[in-house]
Amino acid sequence: MVSLFALYRRPQDEVEFLSHYRDVHAPLALQLPGLLSLDWGREAAMGGTGDEPWFLVAEMRFSDRQAMDSALQSPQGKAAAADLKTFAKGLLTMKAVEWQ
Repeated sequence: MVSLFALYRRPQDEVEFLSHYRDVHAPLALQLPGLLSLDWGREAAMGGTGDEPWFLVAEMRFSDRQAMDSALQSPQGKAAAADLKTFAKGLLTMKAVEWQ
């Protein structure tokens, strides 16, 4: 099992960002071939100062690294990547985790 985490920093317009993510980007990501699940949400502070670096975190799960790589190279993956440039430019950090 492998997870791809998308970590988004705080955008200037939070309402517009969330609207685009929910109504446009998440539906595109849900079309990725081989995607087992997509979960996303706002970061919940755990006793911090309120200046947590992440505004929104998404986790996409795939059966293995090959499935994830294939999904990202698919037409659906390329469409989702192109959409990121329209609303999340400079805000995104991505990390893959291969579960043991």
